[in-house]
Amino acid sequence: MVRKPFSDPPKSHVITPEGEQRLRKELDHLWKVERPEVTRSVSEAAAMGDRSENAEYIYGKKRLREIDRRVRFLRKRLEVLKVVSKPPDDRSKIYFGAWVNLEDEEGNELRYRLVGPDEFDLKQGLVSVDAPLGRALLRKQVEDEVCIQLPDGSNKSFYVLAIEYR
Repeated sequence: MVRKPFSDPPKSHVITPEGEQRLRKELDHLWKVERPEVTRSVSEAAAMGDRSENAEYIYGKKRLREIDRRVRFLRKRLEVLKVVSKPPDDRSKIYFGAWVNLEDEEGNELRYRLVGPDEFDLKQGLVSVDAPLGRALLRKQVEDEVCIQLPDGSNKSFYVLAIEYR
């Protein structure tokens, strides 16, 4: 049996100005605040003697690796991201950066913004353009119906009520 190696779906390389600012702020905090603190605590723990049984030293080294991994990821990712700050010419359709008001089948009104995959947060109403809902919303207009398939195999429909660009 031949197995295909696991690969992530291709990510979009777009981000909002707010999203880029958040990633840069996270990178700055990790590099200038958190990493120096952890490095200092690892040095202090190493000075205590036997490192093989020193939990503070072991945890600190692990945390440093995590910070370094995230810093490398953020630097590489920020190099390839394209900041999209200008709204599209045709504002009657849903494109990247749009705020969209939807109504589901039960009559509940929902509000989402289409953003890049690096900044999605459903609690804040930010949906990735790479997510099933984001892909389904692209190029739709007010009063269009949007259908997506849920993980359990069922379908869910939404109606586009409004589109807004800020």
